Amino acid sequence: MTDHRELALLLRRLTVELDAVGQRFAEVHGLNRTDVRALVAIMDAARGGESLTAGRLGAAVDLSSASVTALLDRLEKAGHIRRTRDAEDRRRVVLEMSDTAMAAGAEHFGGLQRDLTAAMADYSDDELAVVRRFLVDMTGAIERHSRPEPPATVVGC
Repeated sequence: MTDHRELALLLRRLTVELDAVGQRFAEVHGLNRTDVRALVAIMDAARGGESLTAGRLGAAVDLSSASVTALLDRLEKAGHIRRTRDAEDRRRVVLEMSDTAMAAGAEHFGGLQRDLTAAMADYSDDELAVVRRFLVDMTGAIERHSRPEPPATVVGC
C-alpha cells in the first residue's frame, strides 16, 4: 500500500528543489520571486496560444493592479518583457517575453528540461497519464491553499 504521507513529503521536496532552481535563475538575472512567477505566467500563456493582459497576470500571481504596474515597469525596463497591442483588439495591451528573456530561460532551464525528459523515458504512456493526473490534482490542491479565501459575507438581520 502506498504511503500517502510519504508521497506528500516527496512532493514537498520536489517543490523545494524546483524553487531553488528558480531562485538561482532569479539571482543570476537580478529578479525576485514574483518577477520569476510573472515571467513563467507570461511564457505559459504564450505556450498555450493565449495572450496575457496585465489584469490576467495580476490574477495569476495574486497582485493588485498597482503592484502589477510596478512589476511590469520593472520587467520592461530590464528588457525581459514588452507590452504590445493585441492584433485582434488594438485597445488591449498584451504581454510578451523578450527574445533575450526566452534565451536566458532556455539556457538556465534547458538542462533541467532535458534531464526531466530523460528521467521519464522508462515510464509507459499509461504511467505518465497517471503522473499527469496526480500533478494536476496536487497543483489544484496547492493553489487552493496559496490563494486567500475571500471573506465570507455575513447577511445582516
